[in-house]
Amino acid sequence: MRVRELADWLGAPFEGDGEREITGVAAVDSAGSGEISFAAGRQAGKQAAGSAAGCLLVAPDFPAGSGRTLIRTADPRGAFARAVRRFHPEPAVEPGVHPSATVDPGAEIGENVAIGPQVNIAAGAKIGPGTSIGAGSAIGRRASIGEGCKLHANVTIYDDVDVGDRVVLHSGSVIGADGFGFVLHAGRYEKFPQVGRVWIGSDVEIGANSCIDRAALGVTWIGEGTKLDNMVHIGHNCRIGKHVVIAAQTGLSGGVVVGDHAVIGGQVGIGDKVRIEAGAVLGSGAGVLTSKIVRAGQVMWGTPARPLKEYLETLANMARLPELREQVREMRKRLEDKT
Repeated sequence: MRVRELADWLGAPFEGDGEREITGVAAVDSAGSGEISFAAGRQAGKQAAGSAAGCLLVAPDFPAGSGRTLIRTADPRGAFARAVRRFHPEPAVEPGVHPSATVDPGAEIGENVAIGPQVNIAAGAKIGPGTSIGAGSAIGRRASIGEGCKLHANVTIYDDVDVGDRVVLHSGSVIGADGFGFVLHAGRYEKFPQVGRVWIGSDVEIGANSCIDRAALGVTWIGEGTKLDNMVHIGHNCRIGKHVVIAAQTGLSGGVVVGDHAVIGGQVGIGDKVRIEAGAVLGSGAGVLTSKIVRAGQVMWGTPARPLKEYLETLANMARLPELREQVREMRKRLEDKT
């Protein structure tokens, strides 16, 4: 594909050699003359200077007259992601049911569905058109999966789970397992029956080995467009808004509410019934205490989580402790000398 054609497909202006042939994509520091990459942020100029890429996606304010072939766009990273998909399209779904798969006669299978080896689909399940189900996956009774979904190998969906359209579930993810609900009675823990459901909106992606627990009563809810990284745990009765991003090894206790467009870093621990309002940010490794409210747009860090400015001030004060200890030692010595 020529630079001119790619720019037209991206809906962005180009400068330089529009006839240059682009055959692939690569990172900015390893791209060759036939590949496209991107340079963004404060390091864009430095990245561009050290790159052999045949074409670079850059922001509109990138300096002109560099002699390079450029495509200017307001979001170079986003445009590059689109270019990657153009050069590496998703393989088409090959419809059919593998001979080793077990599909209950009471299940409803849409058109152009691909069902891989050793898949088990229980009675009452519904699989939407164009969905693919990877090897070894299990779909429970009355589970519903929408159109154009992709389930990688060994995905487990329990009974009474609803999954929207174009959802991606990576290997090892478990949707609808029992929540961690127990009642201490007469010195013994008795299981509180988990009879609720899980609802997952459209365009959600859930990473490998992540787990979303069903509600004890009611629904555990994942809003449309939300992205969960690998090894994320969503406890029973949580309600996650739209277009939320949660990084790896983060755990949400029961009843947590997360507002739209919130961002939660990796290895964050969130206690019961926490409310995280829209657009809030929790930094990696943060710990949020039970019933805490994180206000809309607030950036929190540390354990217990506190506003970023306060967290940074605490770190600065901790860094000064050796100096303060030395000052105290000197003051004590002076007082002892006087006495």
